Amino acid sequence: MRPARGPPCAGRRGNCKLSLDHAAKAGDFDTRMKPLIGISCCVKPFGVFGTPNHAASESYVRVALGPVGGIPVLLPAAGEALVPEILPRLDGLILTGSRSNVRPDHYEGPPHAEGTPEDHARDATTLPLIRAAIAAGLPLLAICRGFQELNVALGGSLDQRIQDLPGRLDHSTPADQRFARVRVAKAHSVRLVPESPIAQLAGGVVDLPVNSLHNQGIARLAPRLIAEGWAPDGTVEAVRVRDARGFALGVQWHPEYDWESDPVSRSLFEAFGKACQAWADRRTHRAAAE
Repeated sequence: MRPARGPPCAGRRGNCKLSLDHAAKAGDFDTRMKPLIGISCCVKPFGVFGTPNHAASESYVRVALGPVGGIPVLLPAAGEALVPEILPRLDGLILTGSRSNVRPDHYEGPPHAEGTPEDHARDATTLPLIRAAIAAGLPLLAICRGFQELNVALGGSLDQRIQDLPGRLDHSTPADQRFARVRVAKAHSVRLVPESPIAQLAGGVVDLPVNSLHNQGIARLAPRLIAEGWAPDGTVEAVRVRDARGFALGVQWHPEYDWESDPVSRSLFEAFGKACQAWADRRTHRAAAE
């Protein structure tokens, strides 16, 4: 019986060093790093004791691994102190949807109706994170609650129950979302600004059907945001950040639910992923130069 062979260079330090050096010089290893995609978490009770957990829907993890082409990094709702520690390590930021709502005192609004879900820890994390990400030029994609957070973080306000306002559609989320078709069904169309970034991703379409599910929406648009899509009742459903240093878009609907079947949703995430990869490449080159 032949003895088991060890590593090719076992006991031969000189040769092993030459082999490793040669491999690196020959480019045998792919040194391009996939972008790290921060995904905002909510605080939710879990288990029989209702232990607080920091969580995000699997749909955001899957989309980060899929069309975005990155590595998902779940960001705990740990408060403003997290921001300077985590931001330099990220290559992109997804602000997720949630059943909870931004606390009204962040935009000088009236108190929520009793029973309205809030997430104070998430607000304390995402609002300063948004401002820091935009200042840095970090690629950012805001979805549903994240879309509303983007508006509030930059000085805008929210309507708390759109369905109660005169002349407005009922955009509210059904209580039962067990059936997938509830999440992916097109609730209404969005009128896009021609030649806007999202209209370009939609192939020039300016009337885009979307799966929009939300109770709250933009009331006063933040000064730094430009509205680029509206529901039939005038509700703002798509924005971009004015004079942004990088990719910075927000949508009120849920592209993370239907990117496997909807080409516009996929294109949105692919464009975001391309911006994140470019950021990651620059970050890698800076680190190598230091």
